[in-house]
Amino acid sequence: MSYYYQENRRGFLQSIPPVTRNLILINILIFIATLFNENFMIGTFGLFYPSSHFFRWWQVITHMFMHGGFWHIFFNMYTLFIFGVVVERIIGSKKFLVFYFVCGLGAAALHMGVQYLQMQSFLNSASQTALESIVALKSTPTVGASGAIYGVLMGYAVLFPDSKMTLIFPPVTLSAKWMVVIFAVIELFTGVVGFTDGVAHFAHLGGMLIGWLMIKWWRHRGILFEQNRI
Repeated sequence: MSYYYQENRRGFLQSIPPVTRNLILINILIFIATLFNENFMIGTFGLFYPSSHFFRWWQVITHMFMHGGFWHIFFNMYTLFIFGVVVERIIGSKKFLVFYFVCGLGAAALHMGVQYLQMQSFLNSASQTALESIVALKSTPTVGASGAIYGVLMGYAVLFPDSKMTLIFPPVTLSAKWMVVIFAVIELFTGVVGFTDGVAHFAHLGGMLIGWLMIKWWRHRGILFEQNRI
């Protein structure tokens, strides 16, 4: 007697959990659209300071899908793929979707909070440098998924604190809990002293903070692994 069977094979994309997969695809599609009309895409969907005449309410969400160049989106999507797949499979797609966007919103909130403090210090000064800084702050958009992705990275570290992570450069291997602590310290230091202009360090910290709080809160309520509840 002959037996016939069909092996259940899934393609690479289908093997990625749906939220992580769709987030990566949407980011790539929007990046391609940006290549065709960068001024319109960044000016419309990047996040501007609320008192800027460029600001629109939807930018709080849409800036998470904008990127400033190939390497920017490459490293963000690579990190989302590596850690998002694991976190989504553990907590479930519904929770992960909420987790991702709340981390992104928390990142934007802390970033704009720091911008507000900067704006107040500029307004209290009548110098030409302060006036130029006000113009620059209001006309410079914030783009990127980094805040949300730093939240995902933190979520992974809370779920798997003793798992080993290796940096590409320098090639150092540490447990996840210590790796995110080092990342947080670096982001805080560079944000305070103003190194590497053009990087939203406090957005990264905001995403990490919200990611830590959400995982801890779900775990405290005993619903972290109940995939039908939030």
